[in-house]
This record gives sequence, C-alpha cells and structure tokens, in this order.
Amino acid sequence: MKDVVQLTEGWQLSHDGTLLEARVPGCVHSDLLTAGIIPDPFIGTHEKDVAWVGRQPWTYQRPLSYEESAASGHERTDLVFDGLDTAARITLDGVELGRTRNQHRSYRFDVTGRSGALDVTFTSAYEEAEAVRRLTGDRPNVYPEPFQYIRKMAANFGWDWGPTVVTAGIWRPVRLERWSTARLARVRPLVTVDGTRGRVELRVDLERTAAGTDRPLLAQATVAGVTARAEVGGDEATVVLDVPDVRLWWPRGHGEQPLYELELTLLDGDAPLDTWQRRIGFRTVELDRSADEHGTGFTFVVNGERIFVRGVNWIPDDVLPSRVTSERYRHRLEQTAAAHVDLVRVWGGGIYEDEAFYDTCDELGLMVWQDFLFACAAYPEEQPLRGEIEAEARENVVRLMPHPSLVLWNGNNENLWGFRDWDWEQPLAGDSWGEGYYLGVLPRVVAELDPTRAYSAGSPWSGSWDHHPNDPDHGTHHSWEAWNRRDFTEYLADVPRFVAEFGWQAPPALATLRRALPGEKLAPDSPGMLHHQKAEDGNGKLNRGVARHFALPEGDFDRWHYLTQVVQARAVATGIEHWRAHWPRCAGTVVWQINDCWPVSSWSAIDGDGRLKPLHHELRRVYADRLLTFQQGPDGPELTLSNLGAEPWTTDVTLRLLRTDGTLSARVSLGLTVPAREVLRLPVPPEVRPADGATKEYLVADSEELRAVHLPVPDKEFAYPQPRFDIAVETVGGDPDTVDVEVISHTLVRDLLLQADRVAPHATADRGLVTLLPGERTRIRVRGAAGVGANAIRAALFCVEPA
Repeated sequence: MKDVVQLTEGWQLSHDGTLLEARVPGCVHSDLLTAGIIPDPFIGTHEKDVAWVGRQPWTYQRPLSYEESAASGHERTDLVFDGLDTAARITLDGVELGRTRNQHRSYRFDVTGRSGALDVTFTSAYEEAEAVRRLTGDRPNVYPEPFQYIRKMAANFGWDWGPTVVTAGIWRPVRLERWSTARLARVRPLVTVDGTRGRVELRVDLERTAAGTDRPLLAQATVAGVTARAEVGGDEATVVLDVPDVRLWWPRGHGEQPLYELELTLLDGDAPLDTWQRRIGFRTVELDRSADEHGTGFTFVVNGERIFVRGVNWIPDDVLPSRVTSERYRHRLEQTAAAHVDLVRVWGGGIYEDEAFYDTCDELGLMVWQDFLFACAAYPEEQPLRGEIEAEARENVVRLMPHPSLVLWNGNNENLWGFRDWDWEQPLAGDSWGEGYYLGVLPRVVAELDPTRAYSAGSPWSGSWDHHPNDPDHGTHHSWEAWNRRDFTEYLADVPRFVAEFGWQAPPALATLRRALPGEKLAPDSPGMLHHQKAEDGNGKLNRGVARHFALPEGDFDRWHYLTQVVQARAVATGIEHWRAHWPRCAGTVVWQINDCWPVSSWSAIDGDGRLKPLHHELRRVYADRLLTFQQGPDGPELTLSNLGAEPWTTDVTLRLLRTDGTLSARVSLGLTVPAREVLRLPVPPEVRPADGATKEYLVADSEELRAVHLPVPDKEFAYPQPRFDIAVETVGGDPDTVDVEVISHTLVRDLLLQADRVAPHATADRGLVTLLPGERTRIRVRGAAGVGANAIRAALFCVEPA
C-alpha cells in the first residue's frame, strides 16, 4: 500500500544570511511576521513598508534524510508539492530536481534513495513576470502591475479592494509518497442521474514503475453499497457503478444535500496498492441559454427545476491565502449561507480554493460558479504561458469535478468586455490577448474532462460576438455604471437576463477600523482611511452616493459612517428587489462581494475582520424565500410579492397611508396567494397611494414579519420627524454576555441600526436596518456585551434624521 509522509516540520527560510523557522504550508510574509522582521501590512500604511518582500528571492530549506527518501519496501519515493508560489527552483543535494512557474499547479519529483539538503528557491514574482513580458510583449491591463505574465494569484498585485502584497512560498502541503508497481495518477468521476438511478463512471489513469509495466491490476470502486471492478491492462481503466434509489443533491433552499462516499482502490491481486476517496452527490445541472422574446437567457436548471440564483462573488479571504484554515472557510461560508445565499462565484483574480472550501459548499448547498483564473487584463497566448495555462486547467478541472456544488466553469472575468470597451484593440494591434483561451483551450478542456458541466466563455458574456459582451439582454451582465457614475436608482432602468456583478461600497465596521488604524483620528479623508480605500475616486463615489439621498455630514465621522452603510444596503437591495420582481426574465443576481481579504472600504458584506456589515443583514432579507416590496409600475407603485419557496404563499397584506405626524390616512387589507417560485404584482389601491411629490405622507405594507416602505420623494426631500424612541436593556436568561435591547418608537424611526461593535469590539447584533412606525417596538439581541448599560447602547444606535 502507498505510504505517505507529510513534510511539515524542519523547514527554514533564509533571510540576510540568517535562517528563520518556516511554517509549511505558509508564505514568506507569514514567517517574517512571526519573526518580528516586518510589521503587519494590514495595519496603518505598513503595506508600503513591506513592498520589498515581493521583490526579493527567497529560499526554503530542510534536510531530506536517506531514511525519509528510501522506498522502505517500495520501489519509488516521490516528493510532491501541492502548491508552490510561484517561480521556484528545487534542488536536492545541489542537483536540480525541476523548476516551476505556476502557483495553481502541483508538482512531483522522483527522489528515490536520494538525500541531502532540499532547497526551494523562489525568484521574485516581479522578475519572473518581467522576463515573460520581454518574451511576449506588452499587453493592456487595468492595473499597473504585471500579473498577466505570471500564473499567480492576480490579487496579490493589488486590486480596487486589496493591498499589493506579493507573496512567495510553499503555500500548500508537501509530502513524500512511497509506492510500488503502480499508483492512481488521475481519477475523474463522471456523475449523472436519471430519475432516481445514479451512475458513476470513473475514468482512471495510472502511473507504473518499470517493474510494474505489464502487470495486470484491478480497479475496484464502491459507493452507496454498490461495488464494481475493472481490469487494468495498461495505464487506463473505466469503472462504472449503477446506483439505484439515490437521493438528489439540491442547492440550499430547494432540498437536502445528501453526499455519498466514493472509494476507489487499485489492487494487485488482493493487495491494495493505492486508494482514492471523495464525497459525491447526484444531481443534474443544465444552463438554459436559449433565445426568447427578451434576448438570450441564462438560467440554471438543477434536477429539472429552474432557479433564480441568489448569489455572491467570493475573493480570496486573505491576501496571504495559506492562512485560511478549514475552520475559517467553514465560518465564512456559514456566514454566507446565513444570508440565504445559494451560489458563490469564485472570482478569476484569485485562486482555485482549497478542498475545504468546496467540501463546505457541498454540505451547505452552496452552488459554486468557478472562474478560470483570468481577470481584467489582456493575457498573452504564447509560450511559456500557453502550456502552463492548459496544464493548470486540466489539473484543476479534474481536482474539483467530484464536488456536486460545482455547477459552472467560467472562462474569465471581464476580459471579453475589456477587449471591446476598454481601448485594448488599438494597442494590441493584432497580438493575442486571451480569446484563444476563452473560446478555444478552456471549452475544449472542459468538454474533454468534465462534460457533465456547462462552460461559459466569460463574465460578462452575451454568448457570441453577435452582441456586445455586456449586453443586458443576452447572457451575463455586470452592472457598474450605477456605482461608478450614477445612482443606485439606475438599477431600475433595465432587466438583465442574469446580473453576475453589481455592488456598492461602504467602510468596514468601526471596531475593524480602530484595529487597523490605531491612534488615528478617523475621518473619511484621514491618511489611514485613504490608504485603506483602493477604488479609484472611492471616497468621492461614497460621498456622492450619500449626497444624492441625504445631507452629507461635515465633520461627523460617525454619522458619515452610518449613512454609507445605509446607502450600501439600500443600493444592493434596490437592485435585487427590482430584478427579483422580473423573474423569470432575470434569472439571478450575484452581488459583488461577500468577503474581504484585509480591512478596507469595499463592496463586501463581511468586512476584513469577519464582522457583518448592515448589507449582510439586508441580503438575508432580500434573498429570503418570501420578499415584500414596492416596485414602480407603468401607472404608479405596485405591491410586489416574490415567492422563491417550494410552497404557495398565502398571506394577508395590510397597506397603510400614513402621515409624518403619525396619523393614519387610509388602510387596505388584501388576502393574497403567490404560487411557488412565482411573483405577484398588483397596483397599489388608489386610496392608500401617496400623492406624487408629497413630503409628509408615506406608504407602508406589512405581511407577517415582512415590511415595505414607499416614499413619494427622495429621502432628503422627505419631511422626516425628529426621531424619538426609548430603549430598555435586559439580560437574557442567566447569560450576562447576552442582552436584549428593546426599542420603543414615538415617531417614525427609519433605518434604525445598532452597531454592536461600538459597544464592545466583539459584540454582535442579530438585526440590521429596522424601520419602526409610531408606537411600535422591536427587540435586538446583542451577544458579547457583558456589563453594557443603556447609555452605551444608545450611543451605538443610529437612524435617519431630518435633512
């Protein structure tokens, strides 16, 4: 049987002639931080102080003894690196084993019976990228960094939400594998289902030793109590398992997520040589891109059911990705799922994530849209990149294809759009820019290796060059004009077939800012705030976004911070509410973005320290199965009920026309039923419709725990009363760490927000923005707030005030 020895101990990192203890898996920055040689690049402006690290060569070393490399009763010992970041030369006892230039691949070297100093020397990623650029020539790029010339996480070179921290290191596990006769080199499970009958077709590739070349072997597979065998005469075999009565894997909100253990054993007679295990799920996934009267659709169909996607975009959760543990993946993805998300798009400027990410998505029912790793640049198609890219694609398609959560392979992020709209054509002058990857290499690799899944050439992409790549009527659409140049009300102007990116910025939580900017007097334009704002004119866009709806506070950072959170939540909600109301024409939204890789002002719903912004709570509301909103119809506001649940929704809706002084002008009650997976839109009855331009009356709809509010004018024109409310704080049960905050309103209180981290850095609240009518009360549960009194709670409460 194959023997595996993990090589996690005994590594050192050379620095200025000295040796530091190195953690493997890890990276140079982590080790320098541990040794106290560099400051934390996340704090203050220290990002600038550590820039030199990414421009130096670095060597990891450890002794490899004969006892470790000896086959120990086996014929062969391989040294296996699951990930090297990025351009490395590996030597053993001074003899070169090989060179690497791709962070996204694994590497294997025969070290049977060899010993001595094992050195892994990394060239600066900048030096490698510049060497490739000299070979291929310049290509356009939206950032002044050479990330398209090296197969490395592009986000390490900085982004409009990320720092420039260019890493190097042994970032994934390294081990010795000792084996004889043959090993399982590649296993591809093609999982299909017809009704309740599942089928697993295992395509198996072997590597043999010289002594095992002609030896007849057996491949035996087992799943759900079914076992099958196939003889292996050469280097390939296919094992087919037909599994009766399988339970279907469903996205969250649509059913359960049963997973089945699949095990493959390579046998020499009755003696096992190697094993391979994965968990699989049985489901069908199709992508309906058929033409209709609105253009070209983009609808996910899982197990025959058409799905409105409630999605988010995912970036690497740390700019030093080797620090992201399986526990951290689970926590972040559980936070994601708690917002009623059912799809996570792994963005193309990051990494193919660790197995723990996809395992957790399998368990939570989070569909995964996986980008191939190309983003926002023209990529040369010449060598040495072309061969690296195909090898990278082949390896990662095979690695990830067992996961039932994986539903789509996507060729790139915004590069097809960039070629058309970002002034690339003239400087390229006919040079390659990546089209051959997105329309040639990648679809060919997916069709050959993983034909059970759909492939899309890019996001956005209209399906062909017959339409503009970002045409909202065809395929996927990225909606960025609202944030960049206009207002979030612009989302109401069109109905894209599938919104794969849109979003709005806000700063991180105050406690996150205080940790990241210690001692700084916070202001929107204070030095640390500006350094932790990477978007072009980011603060200008934040301020304009607030000013379009509220009076922009001058000299009041706390108020500015609150209003930017309100506008972020309202902006994203406006888009989702509108596009959900047009299901099935619009078949999904994927918010940019769910997470951050450091503490920064960004589009995230969860900030760089893992704290939930108000946007996260708002996503939980607008992505819930049942959603009550007002939408603008041809003749005025329409009451809109969206039901994404599997059962009809029967409810009583109360509509009230109210005045700002608290008096009731009119009231209507409606008994309504919305079929499963459908939308109901009704004109608001005239008697409760506020007059156009009215500044002192508003419309409220209530159904069960759901509420929608309609103002006939923008907030800054509305005559909000001065908010008045009382609060009471009481401990929950016998837990001094948990309190309930009761808020009793005496006026209209709009978008009340308790920012719990202002009470205590680790405190959390279970509610986001809440609107209360005169005389109403609500309870907000706060955890991590031991000993907190009413004054501290009141200081952390904010709401909309009169302009």
